[in-house]
Amino acid sequence: MGMKLFKEPELNSPTLVACWPGIGNIGIIAVDTLRRMVGAEELGEIEPWEFFYPRKVLIESGELKDLVFPVNKFYFKKAEGKDLLFFLGEEQPTDRGGIYAEGTKAYRMANLVLEVALKFGCSKVYTSGAAVAPIHHTARSRVWAVPNSENLIEEIRSYENTVLMSDIEGRGGQGNITGLNGLLLGVARKRGVAAICLMGEIPIYLHGFPISYPKGSQSVLEVLGAALGITVDLHEINALVEQSEREIESVYARLPSEIREQLDRLKYVTHAKPAEPGPITEEDKKRILQEIDKLFKKEPGVE
Repeated sequence: MGMKLFKEPELNSPTLVACWPGIGNIGIIAVDTLRRMVGAEELGEIEPWEFFYPRKVLIESGELKDLVFPVNKFYFKKAEGKDLLFFLGEEQPTDRGGIYAEGTKAYRMANLVLEVALKFGCSKVYTSGAAVAPIHHTARSRVWAVPNSENLIEEIRSYENTVLMSDIEGRGGQGNITGLNGLLLGVARKRGVAAICLMGEIPIYLHGFPISYPKGSQSVLEVLGAALGITVDLHEINALVEQSEREIESVYARLPSEIREQLDRLKYVTHAKPAEPGPITEEDKKRILQEIDKLFKKEPGVE
């Protein structure tokens, strides 16, 4: 019990790209888009029984027929010069009922994912998530990166539109990654496997709301393509970005004018330092989030 493999292909030092749902679904959209783009095949899955409660039960003619659990699957792609493994989870396991992975269940799942990767000779791991940042939704999302080895820093600095999380101004060289995307980096480090987490930026005023943010996914996908030597077709994700921006603008236009003025300040924030009239304060942020929350509750079509 734990994992079930449908196939056992011969892979040549594959790279694992793994992800679970998180803020704005930034990582999961990027990784799933890449998986479908390269035509990866199903490889296996982690059995859900010890990690999750069922999402629902299926009843037919009064009889319980089945239990439906979150799916956590592996995929593979044999490609010239670069074999790939993918792992995509529908939910993060937790011992305390939270959103993000924590506790023994999370640690167990991270080790299972890496065990499967090592079984096929995995040479490197990439995970992906979101970075909450003081940016405006009209700006291009950067990618924040965290390696599990100093040897990977030079690689990260070679990627366009990418910055080490420890280099972000005001962070004092510190940072943390919530959930399994970060936990897998730590497990990989313990087992001597190089790993990098790539996090696409999402505006601070959108991170707590029930919408996807494919603009952040778009930036992550570009970096993954460069890291893996894959030419990525951005047509599909560009369409998602356009749809998302229409939805965000629809909500934005309904905000009180003074709130929009405060948010518009973020248009002038550079990566070096904020320009006048300066970034929004914590008090501003709280008021803005309350206003946006009201609007999302009135917008049943926004997901």
